[in-house]
Amino acid sequence: MTSLGRVFLLLGLFFLLLGGILSVAGRLHIPFGRLPGDIAVERGNVRFYFPIATSIIVSLLLTLILNLAFRLWRR
Repeated sequence: MTSLGRVFLLLGLFFLLLGGILSVAGRLHIPFGRLPGDIAVERGNVRFYFPIATSIIVSLLLTLILNLAFRLWRR
């Protein structure tokens, strides 16, 4: 059960950090989700939005954070 406890602690820490980052990004007016490379099309009553650049950046950040967390967890 100790490994399950570590997983929950890591998940809680991850969500705490994610919430803090999103909170600070909102206060600093960082255009998260409106980066160059994101596709946004509006025609009439139809809106299409596909955040390619935002998805790539989030994926890279999550990969780095999770790799560091799992390396620390294995020790």
